[in-house]
Amino acid sequence: MTLIKTEIPEGMEPIYSYPESLTRLSTHYCPGCVHGIVHRLIAEVLDELGVRENTIGVAPVGCSVLIYNYINTDFVGASHGRAPAMATGIKRIYPDKVVFTYQGDGDIAAIGTAEIIHAANRGELITTVAINNAIYGMTGGQMAPTTLPGMVTTSTPTGRDCAVAGYPVKLSEILAQTAGAVYITRESATDIVGIRKTKKAIKRAFLAQIHGLGFACVEVLATCPTNWNLDPWEAMQWSREHLGGFYPVETFKMTDEVKALKV
Repeated sequence: MTLIKTEIPEGMEPIYSYPESLTRLSTHYCPGCVHGIVHRLIAEVLDELGVRENTIGVAPVGCSVLIYNYINTDFVGASHGRAPAMATGIKRIYPDKVVFTYQGDGDIAAIGTAEIIHAANRGELITTVAINNAIYGMTGGQMAPTTLPGMVTTSTPTGRDCAVAGYPVKLSEILAQTAGAVYITRESATDIVGIRKTKKAIKRAFLAQIHGLGFACVEVLATCPTNWNLDPWEAMQWSREHLGGFYPVETFKMTDEVKALKV
């Protein structure tokens, strides 16, 4: 990875600065992947809330694990799917810390299903950002719990057959039913409007934790151009049309206390 250097030409004033919470490393992610976009949004939120030095992130297995290269805060690595359990332990030992997990759909909605559901149901004071690109990205493009019906992957070459493989998991809808969750929303990071809404949602989710209100999760519809066999622009369009068509972008649960937060 190479360092990014930014210089402001003489006589010009900056109107948009590089987040302090974002490391100056060139991204290793595939062209068109939105992990980098969401990393920046998290970094901007940490800066705006002034909590970077007091934050601990938990990264599990998958493409999402590499977030620790890009967010300039403390991080720990968790076993596959166990990020919510580890985050729970950290938050209970250090209740003054801001603790968040950053997980992919193949992690959070498969081997980590029990951990995320019970963390939400207990109302753990942690924040989760879940990236949904409907596929296992790092391990070669296999079917994930979120893979759409009929979607071709390396492990479903003729398309996902729900009669054989079951139906896609709608994580946000499930988490919204838990008693301890105070804010559950699904956003998209594939266009400017969606990116702005995603940032606002992430900020609200962190504030819910900071104010001691309960568990919050922001699911983000994303892309995987490499494993979808699409170019970056096509992948953005495919995500909006197909993922957005199956997984509606909406807020599934927001308590009055969370709604009253200034974002």
